[in-house]
Amino acid sequence: MSSSSSLRIPESVTGVLPEYLQAENLPAIFWCGLVFLTVLGSLGISHVLVGLWEYWMNDPLQSIGMLIPPVSLVLVLRVWRQSGWELRGTLWGMLPAVLAFLLNTLRQDVIVFWSSGRYTVSLLPFAFPLYLYASGVVLFFAGARVWRQAWFPLALLVLAKPVPAFVSLCFDLPLQRLSAHIAMSFATLIHFAPAANPQMLKLMFTPDFGMFIAPGCDGMRGAVTMGYLALIIGYLKRVSIPRWFLYVTGAVLLGYLFNLIRLCTLVLYYRIAVGHSALENIAKQADYAIGGCLFLVATVFFLWIVLRKDDNKNSTDDLSAPRTAESAGKQPGKIYWKFVAFAILVLPASGVSALISYRGTLVPPAHIGGLTPSQLDELMPKQLGDYKLNRTWQQQEGSSIMIESAAYATAVSDEVILGVWLVESLHNINDSWVLHGKEPELRATKKIVTAQGQIVDFDTAFYSDGITDSFVGNAICNRSSCFHLSDEHGVHLGLQVVTPDGRMVPILFRVEKPHSNTPRDIVYKQLVAEAQSFLVGVDITQLSRKFQ
Repeated sequence: MSSSSSLRIPESVTGVLPEYLQAENLPAIFWCGLVFLTVLGSLGISHVLVGLWEYWMNDPLQSIGMLIPPVSLVLVLRVWRQSGWELRGTLWGMLPAVLAFLLNTLRQDVIVFWSSGRYTVSLLPFAFPLYLYASGVVLFFAGARVWRQAWFPLALLVLAKPVPAFVSLCFDLPLQRLSAHIAMSFATLIHFAPAANPQMLKLMFTPDFGMFIAPGCDGMRGAVTMGYLALIIGYLKRVSIPRWFLYVTGAVLLGYLFNLIRLCTLVLYYRIAVGHSALENIAKQADYAIGGCLFLVATVFFLWIVLRKDDNKNSTDDLSAPRTAESAGKQPGKIYWKFVAFAILVLPASGVSALISYRGTLVPPAHIGGLTPSQLDELMPKQLGDYKLNRTWQQQEGSSIMIESAAYATAVSDEVILGVWLVESLHNINDSWVLHGKEPELRATKKIVTAQGQIVDFDTAFYSDGITDSFVGNAICNRSSCFHLSDEHGVHLGLQVVTPDGRMVPILFRVEKPHSNTPRDIVYKQLVAEAQSFLVGVDITQLSRKFQ
């Protein structure tokens, strides 16, 4: 084959490469075929890839994760290039690749978890199959030495879902409260405290145009972004472990500090904007502009601190030295046999995964098999005991439908809301309300009798904000049973097999009435009685089966 159709390797490298790695012996079609097979094999972990895409597109906190795979790829290629693109692969690369395909297939069936009360941590990260697959490819073609040296960019793939759910549960609410308190204190300091009902507006500024502060004030997005930036810079600078830790910790704290500056700056903007409709109408855009500018300043400041002096000029990368012919191997035939073996491995795996996806097994749960809103509405019962269906609706976030809701009522009762959480997560409505600044006055586990005499433990809470009194409950159900997430103490390590009873479907209810001067205990008992009267007609496990 002519040199024009071959991949040209720099002369500084070719002089020490074995003969079979010379450009004239490794045509470009070989490398193109390797890229094609690698991309094709990724279909074998399609469930993980689709799930990550859903997380990135629908959760702003997780969206930084979409940058991790390309960064990891660039860093792996950097390590491989430093080795002179050596091809000392081993068939042991089959093992992690096969495990990745198996975990992709079983992902919805087996969950290894650690649990303490309502905080549950999956010991098998969602993106772990992505790490295994990439490791298999590197081992299969580049070899064990490159795989060891590329440990960091490969491990980075595990963090493609950058913020575990338990981190949000543990830190999000306390940070929201702290940040909101600081912002409110600053507003009071400049004589701009909200004049409305403090119970209603304790986390808001100027109700006519102010933003709802709580969901965006914790600073986690900026801190997570800064933390990952520091993590990658520490690796590239080859700093010591203690200094690396200081980089990451300092970057996270810097992100939080600049978030507090952002909130105080936003208060100043509100102070100026009050009474000027043109400025009031762009309050949200102003927040984005302020936050973006401050984040850019924080990033530049951090980079100036860590890059202004190279403390590792004498550190060497053992991959920077080109490999000799003896260390790179001398058997060209093995390269092509490995290429064929890899093709035999990935073609069936990608085909099976595509077939399973086509049959709907791996369709993202947020779409429940791709049902339209009207089809989701049809799944809600038309009557539950004496309660008739009044209306149905969906709550969306981005392009995904998160909750299917329906309102039921009798001729003498107020509406009772029944909802089904459609996303694959152990969602709890009370935790969600707390994260949105609504503090329950009472929260307890209640045993409530549902249809067929089934007794279900609901995590319930009573809320009273001065306008509406609400009684809210949440339970997690599969096809045969239900449980709830509670604050009970105790640490558990276990293996949960979901396949026989299907995925977990969070089901929630809400009973509410206008606030009055009636004593709280009486209102609470009335709402509880209304909920019990409604739920006795709800076959909760049958409802769960409809939304599997």
